[in-house]
Amino acid sequence: MKIKITGASGYLGKAVSKILTENAHSVSAISRETLYGSNKNLQAELSGCDVVIHLAGAPILQRWTKKNKKQILESRSITTQNLVDAINSLPSELQPKKFISASAVGIYKTGAFHNEDSTNFDDGFLGTVAKNWEKPIVELPPRTKKIIFRIGVVIGKNAKLISGLLLPFKLGLGAKIGTGKQPFPFIHENDLVRAFCWAVEEYNENNTFNLVAPEPTNNKTFTKALAAQLKRPAIFVIPVFLIKIVLGEAAVLLTESPEVSSEKIINAGFQFKYSNIYSALKEILG
Repeated sequence: MKIKITGASGYLGKAVSKILTENAHSVSAISRETLYGSNKNLQAELSGCDVVIHLAGAPILQRWTKKNKKQILESRSITTQNLVDAINSLPSELQPKKFISASAVGIYKTGAFHNEDSTNFDDGFLGTVAKNWEKPIVELPPRTKKIIFRIGVVIGKNAKLISGLLLPFKLGLGAKIGTGKQPFPFIHENDLVRAFCWAVEEYNENNTFNLVAPEPTNNKTFTKALAAQLKRPAIFVIPVFLIKIVLGEAAVLLTESPEVSSEKIINAGFQFKYSNIYSALKEILG
């Protein structure tokens, strides 16, 4: 299939492009200039492709200054709207058959359990970003199947979270954050790219899926599992106030999280290879 992908130079974009190319698909990137440029140029880029995969978005784990917030929001909402407008401007026979977009579990309110039927959305910045990310997709033409993945924390050999934690944990400085009871809805990077491949090759309905490992875990369990895999202690606690000093408002990314179910995508036919934090970390670090 002919596949167009945004965010192709990013961490997830590279991984998804690689597996699809290995599966003999024709994969090409939509440049940032084209994505933010004229509708006519974006139409030309999308014309006749089979699948659009939308992964573009500025990094969210940074201090949320006014400037950064604007970039985080617009890099998702404006780009999605531009893609939708360009697709709607194409003749029906040249419109893509599928539109597969990333979103985030941050759409859900923390302190509660959610499946995809939940409308108990976060009313802060994270919820605003995710809702505006997804909103334009409903405007796509009926012939284009719409698949949204609400993604949890991605862990893997190339994930910044894991690479950033390795040194302190190897030095025996591993620590949970606060009580450690906050949920940690994660997904192994290999399961993530497999899910996008599954959506391209096998799934042919309109749907929204939570993309997180099936077995729930929390920050404390993640900390213990990472320390155990590295055979090092993890006895320290990072107070929440220190995270807030470093990250400001963005501290919620590490100190709060919703609990999220992935039962729906399993029932739709997708099988996770790394269903719990222990199997995931063993593959990453074993």
